Amino acid sequence: MSEAFGYTNHLIHEDSPYLQQHAHNPVDWYPWGKEAFAKAKKEDKLIFLSIGYSTCHWCHVMEHESFENETIAKYLNQHYVSVKVDREELPHIDRYYQDVYMLLNKRSGGWPLTIIMTPDRKPFYAATYLPPDNRYGRPGLRGMAQYLYETFRDKRENVYKSADSIEAAMKSVAGKKNTFTFENIAGKEIAQKFVDGVKESYDFRYKGIGKAPKFPHATTLQTLLTVYRLTGEKEALEMATDALEVMAKGGIYDQIEGGFYRYSVDEAWRVPHFEKMLYTNAELIEVYSDAWLLRHKPIFKEVISKTVENITARFQKEGLFFSASDADSDGEEGKYFVYDFHEALDALTKGGIDTNEAKALLHYLGITPAGNFEGKSNPHITGDQKPLHLEKAIAILAEIRRQRNYPFIDYKIQTSWNALYIEALLKASRINGAYRKRALDALEKLIDKLLVKGELYHQMVLPKAPKVKGYLEDYAFLMSALIAAHQVTLDRKYLSLAEELMQKAIGKFYKEGMWYMAEEDAVSEDSVYDTSYRSATAVMLDAIFKIANLTEDHTLYNFATEALKKVSGEMVRSVHNFPTLVRVYLGQSYGWVLLKGQKEALLAAEERIAAKRYPFLLCKAVDEKQFLACKIDRCFAVDQKLEDVLEKIE
Repeated sequence: MSEAFGYTNHLIHEDSPYLQQHAHNPVDWYPWGKEAFAKAKKEDKLIFLSIGYSTCHWCHVMEHESFENETIAKYLNQHYVSVKVDREELPHIDRYYQDVYMLLNKRSGGWPLTIIMTPDRKPFYAATYLPPDNRYGRPGLRGMAQYLYETFRDKRENVYKSADSIEAAMKSVAGKKNTFTFENIAGKEIAQKFVDGVKESYDFRYKGIGKAPKFPHATTLQTLLTVYRLTGEKEALEMATDALEVMAKGGIYDQIEGGFYRYSVDEAWRVPHFEKMLYTNAELIEVYSDAWLLRHKPIFKEVISKTVENITARFQKEGLFFSASDADSDGEEGKYFVYDFHEALDALTKGGIDTNEAKALLHYLGITPAGNFEGKSNPHITGDQKPLHLEKAIAILAEIRRQRNYPFIDYKIQTSWNALYIEALLKASRINGAYRKRALDALEKLIDKLLVKGELYHQMVLPKAPKVKGYLEDYAFLMSALIAAHQVTLDRKYLSLAEELMQKAIGKFYKEGMWYMAEEDAVSEDSVYDTSYRSATAVMLDAIFKIANLTEDHTLYNFATEALKKVSGEMVRSVHNFPTLVRVYLGQSYGWVLLKGQKEALLAAEERIAAKRYPFLLCKAVDEKQFLACKIDRCFAVDQKLEDVLEKIE
């Protein structure tokens, strides 16, 4: 380990846990910023840019193999200026260079991302993980760094010619995003196109979307549920709920402690990549809550409960929530989570469970002598009928884990991901009312800590003050959480703050019909495509539509409609790839409904209102003795009986 040599580089003063992980590498890392770029220009050196995040397995591998290697570090320090970026701290920088990677390699990138740039920051080479030397059919970092340096030294004009053509191509790609012509397609047709598109990639054998590696695609499942609620399309409901049930029984879900891992490495959902991300769990809590309201399956409620319990136990600090936990512990992937069959059997029998029953319990949990992960077993459910002493067995297996070291936790607190989780808790409070207070308390804490003197910040590391100003996703997700808080309390203060943030966000991020990820250094337009989690632009548009309807502001509604048109052209060509934007489009097409009534009456009827199928329904407290159902341009039902108004909405 490089720490033994006492190296310290320029990352030592950074707050990011990821950058701190690299602060003692022999590589002379700089954070992204003016100092590094001025040095590159002054010394006429190439820039070696490495982008990753703290719980990324292959980032750790590349660090140990290469960035702690003194020989490689010496070469980089001599011929390059090395810059480290935490993709969670600077998502707009990561997005831009992922697009560069896609342009150069004709496939999507990932982390760690390796970019080589000229001294004036023009990229001309892009790779992901690089071993120290040539292997796995990949070029080695050592040889690549030497080859590119020597090419720059001896054939500089070729390097700049390549870099200039890449820069021109990136500008061309960005320009084309605005060239898709908006087609005004009926909501019902978009809904059907979405279902048909999902069916093409749906795995009808193992359930879920796509092949290995297999991700939860929570927003896609949520949109399938929305389509069912609008059209009664049973196949949409079945695809979503089948996938949710299989994941709940699978190895992507932590059967012992609760909570979801980031993805499954196999198509049958048995073996995950063991990272747990706050955003993954937030989006899944939300979609399981939606599914439970449509199909009261006990397993959906159980998954929500245990996931909330796990996030509270592992991620909560001072009322807010950490970002992620690693897959590795003690340098081994999955070590904390998996079981040796004989160790587990011994623990169960010592815990008072008969040997034959213990074997049956382990079989039910998929813990076998052969194992499914490097000779050990990642638990997953293999039967339909719960064994009698399952909870006791799970408690004993949890005790085995308590003797182990839990993986590294990225202890930064991000506004966007906390807001996602708070909104998920508010949605789940329709099932368990106790979550409401937790969510509202966390929301107050988030506003107190990260909205400082009117400026929203992206993240903080307790107890330090936040430094990185908020991005589009921070504004969008916080606005969405505030509107959800308004809906469960009908307290005007939440809506007022959402309106205030909306006005700031439009001023900061909306330019010439496009939404940008960051206000400063705006290299990246935000995407309406859902990537690791939902699109910030789509969430922002959704929030603006909700605010327009709740405030009955026709001018704002027209702005949202035009802004939606400007980003929807790309969507109608492959509808299933834009699930969050599809929901926004359906809301605008079918129309939001505003249910007005006295505050106490609406709050008392919350369960009955939530049970209604129509998904685009908002509540507004008014000083009226009757209930009214209105769209943005008219009211269409008035009655003293809530049930009669709800029936007309349906």
